[in-house]
Parts: sequence; C-alpha cells; structure tokens
Amino acid sequence: MVAFGKKLKESQIQEWQGYYINYKLMKKKVKQYVQQIDVAAENRHHVLKDFSRMLDIQIERIVLFMLEKQGQLASRLSNLGERHDSVIQNLDDSRISELQEEYREVGRDLLRLLFFVEMNAIGLRKILKKFDKRFGYKFTNYYVKTRANHPYSQLKQVFKHVGISAVVGTISRSLAHLQDYKGGYVSMYDQPTLPLPDPIIATIEAAVDRLANSTNFLQYLGKHALIIQEELPSSEDHGNEDRYHFMSLLLNLANTFLYMVNTYIIVPTADSYSMSLGAAATVCGAVIGSMAIAQVFSSVYLSAWSNRSYLKPLIFSSIVLLVGNTLYALAYDLNSIHLLLIGRLFCGLGSARAVNRRYISDCVPPKMRMKASAGFVSASALGMACGPALACLFQTNFKIYRITFNEDTLPGWFMALAWLIYLMWLWISFREPPFEGKDTSQHETNSGLIEAGALENDFNQPLLLSSGGNQQDEDEDQECDASEEAAEEIHKPVTSIASAYRLLSPSVKVQLLIYFMLKYAMEILLAESSVITTYYFIWKTSNVAIFLACLGLTVLPVNVFVGSYISNIFEERQVLLASEIMVCIGILLSFQMIIPYTVPQYVCSAFITFVFAEVLEGVNLSLLSRVMSSRLSRGTYNGGLLSTEAGTLARVFADGTITLAGYWGMSGLLNVTLLPSLIICVFSIIATSLTYNSLY
Repeated sequence: MVAFGKKLKESQIQEWQGYYINYKLMKKKVKQYVQQIDVAAENRHHVLKDFSRMLDIQIERIVLFMLEKQGQLASRLSNLGERHDSVIQNLDDSRISELQEEYREVGRDLLRLLFFVEMNAIGLRKILKKFDKRFGYKFTNYYVKTRANHPYSQLKQVFKHVGISAVVGTISRSLAHLQDYKGGYVSMYDQPTLPLPDPIIATIEAAVDRLANSTNFLQYLGKHALIIQEELPSSEDHGNEDRYHFMSLLLNLANTFLYMVNTYIIVPTADSYSMSLGAAATVCGAVIGSMAIAQVFSSVYLSAWSNRSYLKPLIFSSIVLLVGNTLYALAYDLNSIHLLLIGRLFCGLGSARAVNRRYISDCVPPKMRMKASAGFVSASALGMACGPALACLFQTNFKIYRITFNEDTLPGWFMALAWLIYLMWLWISFREPPFEGKDTSQHETNSGLIEAGALENDFNQPLLLSSGGNQQDEDEDQECDASEEAAEEIHKPVTSIASAYRLLSPSVKVQLLIYFMLKYAMEILLAESSVITTYYFIWKTSNVAIFLACLGLTVLPVNVFVGSYISNIFEERQVLLASEIMVCIGILLSFQMIIPYTVPQYVCSAFITFVFAEVLEGVNLSLLSRVMSSRLSRGTYNGGLLSTEAGTLARVFADGTITLAGYWGMSGLLNVTLLPSLIICVFSIIATSLTYNSLY
C-alpha cells in the first residue's frame, strides 16, 4: 500500500505549519527572561504573567484551528452519509468500494489532525519543562492547574476529544456497515466487538489513546503499581504485541496474589506459634520481618534475572516458596524456632513482585498496560485481605502420622500446596517472551502502522522547519540546548542503584521517604495486632483474622473513591499532605494514655491510620510514576524496584522495632512501637511542606 502521508500537498503543509506552536520563539523567550532577571530588569511575577499570556495565545490558535478542521471533517461525513443509503440499496460493489475508500480518506485526514495535536502537545510539554529548568520555578504546576481546571479551558480541548470520538464513531459504523452489507444490517452498537476492524480505525484509536490524559480510577490504580510510562512510545513498544501473552500475564498476577496471601496469612497466629516454640510473643516481629529481610535481596537478583528470562525466576520463586512454607509448617513438630525463621527467610527469597512489575512494563502493550497495572494492584489488595481471612478458617487440630495440623501450621501447609499447584500451572501455561531479534513481519503486514508512520514523518518535517529564522538562530539553539537535548536522547536503563539514586530529584526522595513512613506505620499496625489485641482485649485468633481481613477489604473501595472522585476535585499534592496529617492523627489516637485502653479506641485509630495510609500510598505512587525519570521505566534498577526496596526496608525496621520493644515488657509495647512511627510521620510532613511547590 502506498503511504498516504505523502499525499499531503505543499499548500496543506504551509497551511498547517502556521498553526504549530512556535517552539523556537518560546525557547528564545525563556532565555531572554532568564537574562532579564539576572540583571534585575524584570520581576518574576511579570515574567510569569507575560509567558502565560503568550502560551494562552498559542494554544488558542491551535484549538481554533483544530475545531475548524473537525467541522470540515464533519461536513464531509455528512455528505458521504447522504450517498451511503443510495449505494447500499443499489448493491453496487464498485461504488461501495469507492465509498469505503472515501471514508478511509476522511480517517486519514483525521489522523493528520491527531498528529498535529500530538506534536503541539509534545512541544508544549517541552517548553514547560524548559521554563522550569531555566527559571528555577515550577511554572508547569501553576499553568496546567489553573488552565486545565477552568470551565473555559483551551488547554483542556487539546486533551479532551469529544468531537474526534464522534468522527471516529461515524467512520467505524459506516465502514462496518459497508463491509457487511451482503449479510444484512449489523450495527456496531449491537455488536461492539466486530471482528477484523478496518486498519485505519485501529490506527486512529491508538493515536487517540496516546493523547488521552484524563484522570480516572483505572489510571489511578495503574499508577499505584508504579509501572512508569515513558514520555513517548519507543520503537520497542510495537514489539510488545509479539511478547504479550494473556495467560503469562495472568500467571504473573496470580503470583502477586499468592505472595500477598503468603505474607499476611501468618499474621494472626505468629505470636501463638512463637510462644508454642518457647519464644516470647514479640518474636512474632522477627518471624514476620524475616520474610521482608530476604525480600530486600531477592527483589534485586530476581529483577536482574528477568533481563534474560521471566519463566526461570518465577519457577525459582515458586520452588523456594514451596520449600519455605514446608519448613515453616514442620517447625512445630520439630520444636525449632530457628527452622521457623529459616522457613520465612526462604519465603522472602521467593519474592517475585519486581519480576511481576517488570513483565507488565516490558511485555504488555501500551494500550493494555494501565489495565494490567490496575490488575496488579487489585491482586495485591485481594491477597492482603484473603490472607488473614483464610487464617480464620484453620481453627482445627489433628495429626496425620506424626505431622500436626493446627491453626499455627495449616497456613504453611496450605500455602505449600498452593505454590505446588501454581508451579505446575506455570510450567504448562507460561510462554517465555522473545529477548533477542525483533520479528518485523508483523509490522510489514500492518498497514495501519505503516500509514501512521508515514503521517508522523509528514508532520515532523514541518514542525522542524524554521519559521523565518536563519542559521544563526539554529546555532544559538544548539548551544543553549546541547546538554538538554543530549540528556533527552538517553533512554537506556540505569545499571546500578547508585546511578538510579542520582536520577532522583529532592521531591522524589521526599516521596520515597513518605512511602517508607506509611509502610512502617502499616507494618507496625498489622504485625503487632495479634499481640496487642490478645494482651488488652483477650481476642482469639479468629477475632484478629476478621479484624485484619476487614482492614484489607477497605483497600479497593478507598482507591475507587480517591481515583474516581477525590483526585478530580483536589490536587494530588493537597491530598498527599492531608493524608499524611490524618495518618499522624491516627497514630496519636493509638497511644495508650492515662485512661484504660478500649476496643473502640484501638479499632477507630487503626482504621484511620490504615485507610489514610492507603490513600497516601496511592497518591504518592501516582505522583512518583509521573516525576521519576523515564530511564527508570525499564531495566533491573527500575522505579518499581526502588519503591519495593523502600517499602521492604520499612517493614524490616518495623518488625525489628516490635521484637526489640518486647524487652520493655508487654505493658509498654504499644507506646514504644508507635513512637518511631509518630516521629517519622512528623518528619515526612515537614519534608513535604518544604517541597510542596515542587510536587505536581
């Protein structure tokens, strides 16, 4: 097929070029502002207002031009619609083919319009980024928030595509009708998943997806997983179609679910198990925390292993978890606290969450990545709730030969069986994605992608043309942007923790501190729940299990509420700071003061701490997914690994705190463990306040 992008006439190129955002002029203006401020010729307030006015004018021209072109497309579709019925009635194959081609031509013109908008959106983002870097002020935060949330926002028109969606719907319906005219009328509304859609429709939908930028629950959950999206799709993303396998993705999500169940299934009985082996109840902190200690190391080596294979790390993980849970269960009959700890260490060595994140980031196509990321978060939340709930069902005591099955050992035996079944399923159904040699045959036959590439070339060229400038302008631009352009060309993943750390800005470091704080507070609450409730309220294991399951069940509803409602009303940084304050209030309410400690006080403070920590986690990771460097989106030392390590270290310190606090006796355990949580929380609030303006 001849690339239709070349059909754009020179007159059309000149017409469209005049409506591109004037990137060169804006860059020079930014440089001029910096020089004026250096000599105190202009004040910051005037610069912000003047630059905002210039951007408003540029964006208004783009939007009005876009609306004009949409109107022309709508007029052409209206004329085609008048001919549509008469052609169908005559059943003339040649006229039907001709009409189909005319609809496709409208679709191609729509693609040109979409690429026009995309190029301007990229230029706008680069200009805002340049202003922030040169001026030392987060102008992006001010400009986007004030413009995007205004009822008459021109900026919103760039990212909201109601008119474009209507045009796409008309083209889709008409092409589907013409394709199936011999079999009678088939509406896309009756059968929304018509097989083999026209390539031009698939290409248009992909272009619209790239431009979509609205906040919704699915995107919120996806960012919660910290699967970092690159600013622009790379050429590797097209190969993800070949690497993607639904059953393999499902196996990764199942691994995430089972690991979270494995983590929390022992929490209600960890203290009683420790006491049955002759240790203190507070040793439960070491039992729970030993898994987190091993996870610090397993996350790194399994993530590195996934550079060469995804199947082998998952098999290794399953085998190690099978062995670890078996040792955990056998420790009761062998009366060995050391074997109990070794079993949990083995479980931590089998943590493949970094591999699960990596598979979603590298092997799932961009159009499905957000759904897969949301599935990752949902699987984690469901496993967190199911773990304690399952422990509630194991209230029995019997022996088979010399092996004891009771509320302490059954969680280990159950998880060992679950990992054995998973291992067999993994071996049979997982498909290893290709790591070497890209198969380009699929791209050669995909006419939609060929056409899209041709159009991109068509519009990249006029965007790069000089708007009346000269060679001197080019030299000046190269001089002032050499370092920045070089940095933007680097898309290779980082190769060490040290290099990954150097890519973190101060605001990102504060957000990782917040993540550490909330994981520390949550682990203190969950890990010591069985000890505290037994000491103060004489709760049974079943009561503790139900309480923890209820806490876990709040995760998804809270994310639905925040992702669908709160995040559309308030800025994420506002929600972030408010959640930190509420977590701090929850911790304060948890302290035992002069009055007797009661169940309502404990339950209410626990729910406040846990729920707002969940809100804080979602908002914090959502911000991290946007502001982390795109170099951390791939490779061994990716953003997901950094967040996993921060959270795991928090759990290690929290569980160690519980074990050490046992030396002060049960009466002081609660306040001693809550004090570090309060200190870290207050410190994170102060750090957030200091970096508040840089969070966007």
